[in-house]
Amino acid sequence: MITCFIEYRIDPGKLDLFEQYARNWGEVIPRCGGELIGYFAPHEGTNFVAYGLISFTSLAEYEAYRVRLKADQQGRANFHFALEAGFILQEKRSFLSCIEQTYLQGVKAL
Repeated sequence: MITCFIEYRIDPGKLDLFEQYARNWGEVIPRCGGELIGYFAPHEGTNFVAYGLISFTSLAEYEAYRVRLKADQQGRANFHFALEAGFILQEKRSFLSCIEQTYLQGVKAL
């Protein structure tokens, strides 16, 4: 399993638009094959950094997901929304693998 860790630099005056953008992905990402861990918006401290985390079984699966995402009508509309509204100023992607012995240690079952 790999996780695509997306770091966004956003316009803090348009936080509500970023939050809508993130909610829009809630349906699209799973439909296109990604395991959406979540989007995280600024709450306290730095007000212009946000994150998105999406997991895949492999980099090959990520590449296949990107093809499906670009063909998805709702996905294309969300990309267009972000470009038109201008709330994302910068975006960086890193691909991480989890060290299994550390994953969810100390987290209580819901």
